[in-house]
Amino acid sequence: MDATQQPARQQVRMRGRSYVAFVFTPVVPIVSWLEEIDQMLARSPGFFTGKPVVLDLASVDLSAAAIAHLVGSLDQRNIRVLGIEGVDESKLGANLPPLLTGGRACAITHVNPPPQPKSKAKSPSLLLENPVRSGQSIFAEGDVTVLGSVGSGAEIVAGGSIHVYGTLRGRAMAGINGNSSARIFCQRIEAELLAIDGYYQTAEQISDSLRNRPAQAWLEGEMLRITALN
Repeated sequence: MDATQQPARQQVRMRGRSYVAFVFTPVVPIVSWLEEIDQMLARSPGFFTGKPVVLDLASVDLSAAAIAHLVGSLDQRNIRVLGIEGVDESKLGANLPPLLTGGRACAITHVNPPPQPKSKAKSPSLLLENPVRSGQSIFAEGDVTVLGSVGSGAEIVAGGSIHVYGTLRGRAMAGINGNSSARIFCQRIEAELLAIDGYYQTAEQISDSLRNRPAQAWLEGEMLRITALN
């Protein structure tokens, strides 16, 4: 009898997991496009910190060196590029993020803290009965309704419309999946940034006459409009 026994082989365990990523679509001249990024970061420092970003280069023709310089420029701004799409893989060197394919517009519900029950996946909308505090990020594929206020430094990202029944001091981004009919409503507007389908206005662009008043925002063509609610 052979007393030696071969150790049991451990199976490789793999799991799938998806994340929401911001997709950047640079335009030429790249220098001017980066200046717009700098202006946005000046108004909202740390806006992209810790968030995955994908570069879509389908609309520009950049050399391998130019792509590497662009990724490095974003890295200097604390914007970490997860992957690149819309470009020939031969232009991506070993030190660049990988080529991504098959991406589609999507959003997940993520609240931290507290986590939302899994049963929320049955409904595209999200109802928050507590205030959204500074540092919290809310993601939902449908409408988001906040019964309290949204603190400075907090953000709400929604595929549909956003309703805030208190003061909106943070950032609200609606219609992120291309829903240009989405709207943003709040009982008191002190927002750092409002955006619908990628078109945005920052705090400096919001009229002082709207401050501390009920307001709504919507898209009119390619212009984000903000008016008081009577």
